[in-house]
Amino acid sequence: MADTYDLLVIGAGPGGYVAAIRAAQSGLRVACVEKRKQLGGTCLNIGCIPSKALLDSSYWYVQAQQELARHGVHIPAVTLDLATLLARKDRIVHELTQGIAFLFRKYGVDSYHGAARLNGGHQVLIQQPDGSTLMLQGRHILLATGSVPVELPFLPFDGQVVVSSTEALHFTTVPRHLLIIGAGYIGLELGSVWRRLGAEVTVLEVMPRLLPHADSEIAGELHKQLTRQGLQFHFQTRVVEAEADEQGVTLVTTSPDGSRRSFRGDRVLVAVGRKPYTEGLGLETVGLRLDPESGRLPVDAHYRTAVPHILAIGDLIAGPMLAHKASAEGVVVAEQLTGMKPQVNYSAIPSVIYTHPEVASVGATEQELQQRGIKYRVGRFPFSANGRAKALGDTTGWVKVLAEENTDRLLGVHIIGPQASELIAECATLMEFHASAEDVARCIHPHPSLSEALAEAARMAWAGKPLHS
Repeated sequence: MADTYDLLVIGAGPGGYVAAIRAAQSGLRVACVEKRKQLGGTCLNIGCIPSKALLDSSYWYVQAQQELARHGVHIPAVTLDLATLLARKDRIVHELTQGIAFLFRKYGVDSYHGAARLNGGHQVLIQQPDGSTLMLQGRHILLATGSVPVELPFLPFDGQVVVSSTEALHFTTVPRHLLIIGAGYIGLELGSVWRRLGAEVTVLEVMPRLLPHADSEIAGELHKQLTRQGLQFHFQTRVVEAEADEQGVTLVTTSPDGSRRSFRGDRVLVAVGRKPYTEGLGLETVGLRLDPESGRLPVDAHYRTAVPHILAIGDLIAGPMLAHKASAEGVVVAEQLTGMKPQVNYSAIPSVIYTHPEVASVGATEQELQQRGIKYRVGRFPFSANGRAKALGDTTGWVKVLAEENTDRLLGVHIIGPQASELIAECATLMEFHASAEDVARCIHPHPSLSEALAEAARMAWAGKPLHS
């Protein structure tokens, strides 16, 4: 007889493991199945956490080379120990994955290691690493299997020369020339890492600019700053052919005018997007199908699929492929199963790009408001006029606040500059509680702090002018 759980979670990423913990905290009997040896999913093992560890290490490498002397700190010679840098990244990942395992034990979540497959009805079949199988049952089954990098048909991943973001986190030598296909956040972040560590980096993007879904002003400034750091960009450039060998790869591109050009590098990172991971999941055994247009699983407001006892969250369903979005959905699913009535506010999900300067946003862009015919006011405030930014020696960028013209309600906030990833959290909270620009301006922010730039931008959106600019 198969063991039966109130909630059986497939996938221990930021959506799945959070759902499992929250359901167990609420008194449900919970199990979580994970294919990888370590818990945490893509985000923790080969995504968010290791990439940010590399970004921070490479940032300090550049600071030591170029900036510390301005603070009166003189280092005769700065050298790179890549093995130690990578080991630090791996240690951080290990500590955090062990933390999840501890939380599973603390709250009584049963953890299974193996490849899970739906087996009809309420059953899940687990193929364990030793070749044996195990059958479990769940009154509710939550699919939280995340996503995988998209592969170009004419340029398959080989893990050495043609790589995804996974392999780009583990280069044991700094590439001489790293080609990157795609100017989204993954390409920009990993491109920044390897450029800082000494690689020549060329980014090829089919769209007219980087970050096509971001605020255009912010994207333009980031383009300028990354170009100053040495990244080379070629927009409206479509890769149409590729030839890889042991020494590197040659990419052939076309432009709108029909011209062709070749680029040669020793490695190429393909960062053109991600797709839901459903391989071997057995959706057909319960009659589930992916939406043919989006490639995702349709769900209702309670995250139920067409089979009501099977739920799905995260990258499997509509919405941004963000770890914190999946975690929020996981909490909502778990609490709804115990009778609570929470919801995810999809208009207040922040996004961050951890380049330098950082880019962070929440809510609508100007372009979106214009398309929707919504009248709005804009408030901007530069970090060059902020005391804390001056003291940090990091004054690039600004805060941009969008407020509805008649009601003054916050519609969006976009930040490029120091610690934007931390500043955006306040903005998401403000939008969650339907704050106005005046509300933000009248909140007392500590001095000196970067957050004062937000208050000044809000004051400009509300009153027409800031105090310090």
